[in-house]
Amino acid sequence: MDPLKEKFHEKSVAVRKDLRSLVKQHGSMVVDQVVLGQVYGGMRGIKGMIWETSNLDPIKGIKFRGKSIPELQEVLPRLHGSTEPVPEGLFWLMMVGEVPTAEEAQWLSDEWERRRKIPEHTLQVLQSLPVDTHPMTQFSIGVMSMQTDSVFAKEYFEGLPKSDFWAACYEDSMNLIARLPSLAAHIYRRAYHSDNHIDPDASLDWGANFAHMLGHDTESFRNFMRLYLTIHADHEGGNASAHSTHLVGSTLSDAYLSFAAGMNALAGPLHGLANQEVIKWIFEMLEDLGTEDPTKEQIADFVQRTLDAGKVIPGYGHAVLRQPDPRFVAQKEFAEKNLSDSGIVQVVWKLFDVVPPILQGLGKVKNPWPNVDAHSGAILVHYGMKEFRFYTVLFGVSRALGVLAALCWSRALGFPLERPKSVTSAWISDYIEKNKTD
Repeated sequence: MDPLKEKFHEKSVAVRKDLRSLVKQHGSMVVDQVVLGQVYGGMRGIKGMIWETSNLDPIKGIKFRGKSIPELQEVLPRLHGSTEPVPEGLFWLMMVGEVPTAEEAQWLSDEWERRRKIPEHTLQVLQSLPVDTHPMTQFSIGVMSMQTDSVFAKEYFEGLPKSDFWAACYEDSMNLIARLPSLAAHIYRRAYHSDNHIDPDASLDWGANFAHMLGHDTESFRNFMRLYLTIHADHEGGNASAHSTHLVGSTLSDAYLSFAAGMNALAGPLHGLANQEVIKWIFEMLEDLGTEDPTKEQIADFVQRTLDAGKVIPGYGHAVLRQPDPRFVAQKEFAEKNLSDSGIVQVVWKLFDVVPPILQGLGKVKNPWPNVDAHSGAILVHYGMKEFRFYTVLFGVSRALGVLAALCWSRALGFPLERPKSVTSAWISDYIEKNKTD
């Protein structure tokens, strides 16, 4: 028996019934108005999709099923004596809207362990790539290679009824999430540790086993990986990786194809690749200043020179948030408890004191505060993981939890093919001319 699958089906049937009634009664209600700046500005802020698993408030930050990150840290279960909640608990919460018991989280952890093994042909595909292929490229290719095991693709070809689309999507999502730490760890050990791989430990939870297979296997790092995988899991549906997964999924592509699309979006410099850009910039700053322990005055000078060169400060600003990112705050609090004597971490804290006032002084920056990427790299460096080109893969493993939970909900609620209307610039000009007011 699969208790999560049964509970998800029960919840989703009820929501779908309510949703149909809602659309029937209020389908003509105006929800949002689009302005020309949004049409030309990447559709920023337009309300145009349903995302059940999380919601992002500009001031309060991300909430998963209504719970903030501090609240999650209070209520989600911990396993094996961990000081941080385990990602299994968050996935359960996103799937069914209920905080799981420790026993339910342990069941899910054991279930992912049962499904963990990746196909031999995936390892062969990775071995065929140049070893210096960017880890995100390897990650996406690895995910795509596992699509041969898609339950949904096989059953759809055999005539799967629409009412069962969700069940096949669930199986694919569970299998894929279970395999991702092994895939990512294989890429890491191949690229940076001479193909010297570490066997998984079946007794560990999902996040701790990932830390173990990466090779930075201390209890402190296991706890950080549990935290990291939890807080990076979802950020509502409008961000590029989430929306890409949703869009491709709306064509009835299976979870593997949909998730790979999301990872190709995450690999962009304006999205998940930003986490490698942050630590790269910090390394460049320390090299330029000639010290591992710069003063705030030295940092301020380098920040100003970066801005004067027409560049941005990596890790600062966010498309939606107008306060310090709660994910940054969670990592900072972890570091204060566990890594307060770390030199590279203290550099991040000095940046936190220096950068916002400088950006505020420019008078045109909407959000001068640090985002999630501003802190994670320094913590990873402290633990010995200095290979910053790999950082976005960690992000991708975590993001699977949110986007695949949402994909299951999209299938269960019967969401249609996503197809917004586009217009030409000439159409816009004609529209403006016809609607001019004296």
